[in-house]
Amino acid sequence: MATEDGDVDMAAVGELLADRARCRMLLALADGRALPASVLASEAGVAPSTASGHLGRLTERGLTEVVATGRYRYYRLAGPEVARLVEVLGRIAPARPVRSLREGTRAHALRLARRCYDHLAGRLGVAVTDALRERGWIDGSDGTDGTPDPTERRSHQLPGYVSEDGAYHLTDAGRAGLADLGVTVPAGLHAVRCCVDWTEQRHHVSGPLGVALLARFDEDGWLRSVPGHRAVKVTDDGVAGLADRLGVGWPPPSVDLRGARR
Repeated sequence: MATEDGDVDMAAVGELLADRARCRMLLALADGRALPASVLASEAGVAPSTASGHLGRLTERGLTEVVATGRYRYYRLAGPEVARLVEVLGRIAPARPVRSLREGTRAHALRLARRCYDHLAGRLGVAVTDALRERGWIDGSDGTDGTPDPTERRSHQLPGYVSEDGAYHLTDAGRAGLADLGVTVPAGLHAVRCCVDWTEQRHHVSGPLGVALLARFDEDGWLRSVPGHRAVKVTDDGVAGLADRLGVGWPPPSVDLRGARR
């Protein structure tokens, strides 16, 4: 007998995310890399056989996918929607306690600059977004600067609401300025997508413009990936280029919920 589909089963995904090892694997893949099961096992702190079981469940539920290269198999997030899910969960999840100098150094690096699937995040991602806004290259239609007000409530939203998609649009000055910077802006791009950064709780540019900016920074040698890590390092050329071309100092300041730099 045929049955109609009911409402979405969020508990099925919640069950997957309730396991810390699986969550660590998703976090390791959140910068868009494709990694072998052995590396993901190390990231999760589990045996390779256990990692294979976890990856099988994540792939079956559509959170990860397999990329086969010859006889080797690599795993990556199934798409930008999954990366966004990981980032949103990071905004509401409590921070894990830091128990060693190594963990503290790693956590600090993540907060400074990291890849969020296909765009730049962390303090650097927020600082670049601020620079685009301050130059009038992107403009918020509602006048927002991307800083949540913890006392503000909009409709059914919780206090501290920050809009995401479509919060900004690309201006004519922005199109010209980005072209001068060597950024390939997709033809017909007007709306600028943003993510709310899980460490800074402020906007960083995502979507097609975020992809184009990160590609330009990579091509210019401004950034260097950290092996086995989502964090990125800013090179000497990057420090000079960010300051000269965008007025972004290194390290960029953190900005609190009231917009005060610290």
